[in-house]
Amino acid sequence: MTDSNMGTAEQLRDPNYTPPIGTAIPLGIQHVLAMFASNVTPAIIIAGAAGFGFGSDQGALGFPDMSYLIQMSILFAGIATLIQTIGIGPIGARLPIVQGTSFAFVPIMIPAVAGAGVAGIGGLMTGVIVGGIFHFCLGFFVGRIRFALPPLVTGLIVLMIGLSLIKVGIQYAAGGVPMMGKPGFGSLEMWIPALTVIIVTLAIKFTTKGFMSVAAVLIGIVVGYIVAAMMGQVSFGSIGKAAVFALPNPFKYGIEFNAAIIIGMCLMAFISAIETVGDVSGITKGGAQREATDDEIKGATFADGLGTAIAGCFGGLPNTSFSQNVGLVSMTGLMSRGVVTIGAIFLIICGLSPIVGKVVATVPINVLGGGVVIMFGMVASAGLSMLADVKWNRRNMIIFAISLSVGLGLQMVPEALQHLPRTLQILMTSGLLPAAVLSIVLNLMLPADLD
Repeated sequence: MTDSNMGTAEQLRDPNYTPPIGTAIPLGIQHVLAMFASNVTPAIIIAGAAGFGFGSDQGALGFPDMSYLIQMSILFAGIATLIQTIGIGPIGARLPIVQGTSFAFVPIMIPAVAGAGVAGIGGLMTGVIVGGIFHFCLGFFVGRIRFALPPLVTGLIVLMIGLSLIKVGIQYAAGGVPMMGKPGFGSLEMWIPALTVIIVTLAIKFTTKGFMSVAAVLIGIVVGYIVAAMMGQVSFGSIGKAAVFALPNPFKYGIEFNAAIIIGMCLMAFISAIETVGDVSGITKGGAQREATDDEIKGATFADGLGTAIAGCFGGLPNTSFSQNVGLVSMTGLMSRGVVTIGAIFLIICGLSPIVGKVVATVPINVLGGGVVIMFGMVASAGLSMLADVKWNRRNMIIFAISLSVGLGLQMVPEALQHLPRTLQILMTSGLLPAAVLSIVLNLMLPADLD
């Protein structure tokens, strides 16, 4: 989509350059559409895990709490993006970085809120706030911890995130956890819209270029939504009850200290911080053909933590930089932070309207399932791509084998840890944290010349 009408080659590489407004607005909205489905999906998954999402008794009320979580995901993705693009003193990279709700934290959050209902969200949000503050502090020495996270470790962690969530995607596509054990679960009626999403997404991904290819998952969900509506699976009853405008409610779910969530959030902050370092480097290399500066990396990490902490105060989930938008910067060849700022303002406007959250909540769970099967598969693929840079000698194969086996095994058989304290059960049965800790420790301890 690179266009000489957007500016000169030098201007396109300048983060402080903004193209003409007629070009900047659609490019900003393009960034939003590329990340929208991935941004709201974690809120829907957490609501379902807690027990007030799809299939719960809140359905008759229009899923008010799930809609609120979706609304906050949209609003604070916009606010966190503004912190990155505009900056506050040393906070913010002042680069075209799009922030959004992170999938990386989902495997930790699911066991922490499982079956707890709305009452479990207070502890979750407290963990998000504390984890955000911890993440902010990582900005002071983020450069010093990069040595502990080579491609072997980061690739394994990203692969584990994808693998741990694929089960959720299949459950959603077949009708969701509330339908399990019932005749309708896995029926053709459930699978038709889900398969439509998958087929349309793949067709667009492999037959188009530019924006269409980047937004393939969102377009697939829209087509699947239309098919589900034609099959009578979509209800619009709650949209009319939604307010046009509403401000976020500070500490809506209260404060509750849950050690498992706080520890999990702080440990995952390391992973998120390194992911952000990679995204900042990817943007500067892809858009400006240069390395990221120390100030940009520190500023981006500060913004990650601040954005997450603020979001948690109002019912939002952890924020991090979105890799798909890094690819969009490289694709357009435009480094303008002004364009991404426009996208952030668009997100904020949408996040201040509860109607948007209600509309998203009307998406049937099986339609969402078709989308997340692909999204989580792409996360796993990204991990495999990182692992392609690893030299597969005996040492690295041992580290990978032990970490993956323990991580996946504990996730598949959580009963194996039933005699541990509840806090340790939550941390260990996620699978992700044991795999991450094992891979980091083994990589630091085993000699490089193990062969």
